Amino acid sequence: MKDRIKQAITQSINLKTQLLKEESLIPLIEKISQKMVLALKAGNKILFCGNGGSTADSEHLAGELSGRFYLDRPPLFAEALHVNTSYLTGVANDYSFKEVFARAVEAKGKKGDVLVALSTSGNSENIIAAIEKAKALGLYVVGMTGASGGAMNLICEDIIKIPSSDTPRIQECHMLIGHIICELVEKYMQE
Repeated sequence: MKDRIKQAITQSINLKTQLLKEESLIPLIEKISQKMVLALKAGNKILFCGNGGSTADSEHLAGELSGRFYLDRPPLFAEALHVNTSYLTGVANDYSFKEVFARAVEAKGKKGDVLVALSTSGNSENIIAAIEKAKALGLYVVGMTGASGGAMNLICEDIIKIPSSDTPRIQECHMLIGHIICELVEKYMQE
């Protein structure tokens, strides 16, 4: 058991070390953060969606922006699209689970908003549908996936691909990068 614990920690460290070697990642994080700041300063909002663990990550990151991260500051408009369970289960029942995020984007999204879509595979049907709806409405779409990017690779304006196919390690890196983005957005909203 001790060996497995050490192995998991080592895998996480190694993947994060590999991220530092991805030369395009740092400028991409800067670009995404700047676009979020511009959207928020223009009165727009940031929407998040994901399934499973990525649902929790979406809610966590939205909470960091709408509440506070490091700084005491005014709240920022950020929301995870799954937080209304009556809506979520109703749409899944009356339409399909594929539509749950797309309909939420249609109801809440407007041109100039940002959609952050998390899917470790990049192939989740309901995430793809949300991205397609967001693009049709003029939202800036950021994807966060694993190594291949899946179908999201072709439809996101910007995509952060974690160089792994191991779901827990991908999600750990999504949270690391998400926290960095939250820190940068919070800081630059003060300027």
